[in-house]
Amino acid sequence: MKAKACLRRENAAIFLFLAVFVLIFVRRHMYDLEFQPKVKSTIIMPRVSTDPDMNRSFCTFQLLSPKDALEERRILDYTAWPETPLLPAPISLEQTSDPAHSTFTILPGRKRGQWHVGDQLEVMIQTSDSQGRPKTSGGDYLLARLHNRKLEAGVAGQVVDHLNGRYSAVFSLLWEGDAQVEVTLVHPSEAISVLNRLNREQPDRIYFKSLFRSGSLSETSLCNICLRPTQQPLCNYTDPRTGEPWFCYKPKSLSCDARINHYMGGYKQNLLNANEEKLFQSGVNLKVYIRASGPAKVTVLPQKEGQLKVKSSTVTSGPSGYYYQGVWRALGGTTVCKFNTSSAISQCLKGKAVHMYGDSTVRQWFEFLNAALPGLKEFDLHSPKQTGPYISLDYANNILVTFSCHGPPIRFAPIPTRELHYIANKLDGLNGDHNTVVVLGIWSHFSTFPMEIYIRRLQSIRRAVVRLLNTAPGTLVVIRTANPKALTLYETMSNSDWYSLQRDKVLRAMFKGLNVHLIDAWEMTLAHHLPHNLHPPPPIIKNMVNHLLSYICPQNGG
Repeated sequence: MKAKACLRRENAAIFLFLAVFVLIFVRRHMYDLEFQPKVKSTIIMPRVSTDPDMNRSFCTFQLLSPKDALEERRILDYTAWPETPLLPAPISLEQTSDPAHSTFTILPGRKRGQWHVGDQLEVMIQTSDSQGRPKTSGGDYLLARLHNRKLEAGVAGQVVDHLNGRYSAVFSLLWEGDAQVEVTLVHPSEAISVLNRLNREQPDRIYFKSLFRSGSLSETSLCNICLRPTQQPLCNYTDPRTGEPWFCYKPKSLSCDARINHYMGGYKQNLLNANEEKLFQSGVNLKVYIRASGPAKVTVLPQKEGQLKVKSSTVTSGPSGYYYQGVWRALGGTTVCKFNTSSAISQCLKGKAVHMYGDSTVRQWFEFLNAALPGLKEFDLHSPKQTGPYISLDYANNILVTFSCHGPPIRFAPIPTRELHYIANKLDGLNGDHNTVVVLGIWSHFSTFPMEIYIRRLQSIRRAVVRLLNTAPGTLVVIRTANPKALTLYETMSNSDWYSLQRDKVLRAMFKGLNVHLIDAWEMTLAHHLPHNLHPPPPIIKNMVNHLLSYICPQNGG
């Protein structure tokens, strides 16, 4: 009886602690809301232009300092894609890059067809049109992978465009045994031109809405960074701290301050003509394998003692890591350990507060930890399912894990306006220390907008990261990169791998040289044998979380 009474008292104490903790968290959450500058919307009267060129540039951009403007120009130049010669209208597929008539060839290398672990393998890719005529210009989007399914081994290849219809794919040889080459045409160059045009002319093709309500009156209005000029006034919801712009058409009968939520309204249809749609056909020219003109695999021999490294002159950088026996091994930086048990994960996170900010690809990590740790209990804040905020606590091990989605643009179900927070503002309200981990992941929801909007969002976040690390240098900041996904025509128009690749380049350039750590979701997805997915499957997520935990607890695991 005494034991039962003690257990009841202990459970009651735990429950009381949880209740007090969550109350403090919620109060702090509300405190952040109260002490952040209120976004009192001003009304902007419309400016209507009959100039078609002006109507293409109806997005609102933050003002930049000369330094930030120079950085933006350099990044835009760095990510510029090779121009494709214009095809005569109507478009004929006969003249576009065709994976069925393109080939790749394994080059013999300097060792006359012998390869050892530590060498590099080079493949030459020749693109041709549907008539078998070699292309003479570049700009196709290709992915390359080297793998051994039996060994569960894989590594991403580095692709170089020679701008003449030929491409090189270079692979690091990292395991003994067979290594199979795989080359994929994601988009022909002619399709890239269409994707570029869409972001230039149709940045509002995914549109957003907000509900406005006052008493029994309610109205719905279109919202975006990019709102086309009309006679209708605009409500200005630009964030006073970060300068992030956001606008809604003003409701006819309600004030701008009556806005209560944000949600994705839908997707504009019929953006392409019939000929352009031919450039995005699954099984024809959308993420289709290119065949080998000879052998498609090599046998890799053990590394020899005193072996000189034979490196390709085509590429200057190598992969960030590779899979072997299904486990990701990072090359350079921290050693990725295996956290195979809940006790190993709990031991690593003991005493830590892990704050995750971003999109649903980061939310996957929050969900993984919730499922992996029996002691980590999620407290129901009655938040929207996709957006959060979420909070989980392991009282016994003093572990706190939270997730909050980034601010608009965000393509989720209705989110109360009080839960719309920009990452930079959240970071400015965080008290970091050596027990604080910050995880950032923001890319997927920006794919339909001009690149300048994404660059400026990252500049704002980077400034906040620098402020956090200056005031709390022990804080660990980890950034998740983008990843490739399965593509349909709709997905391509909104989230093509090419859009994701370009934003991935920007993300890496933006945080280069800072005391932050990247988890290369791009290569971790590309190198794996499982199909691409916006939300990678559990084996890949497990490897990503192992990588995260290895930054938190170097040389641990179990």
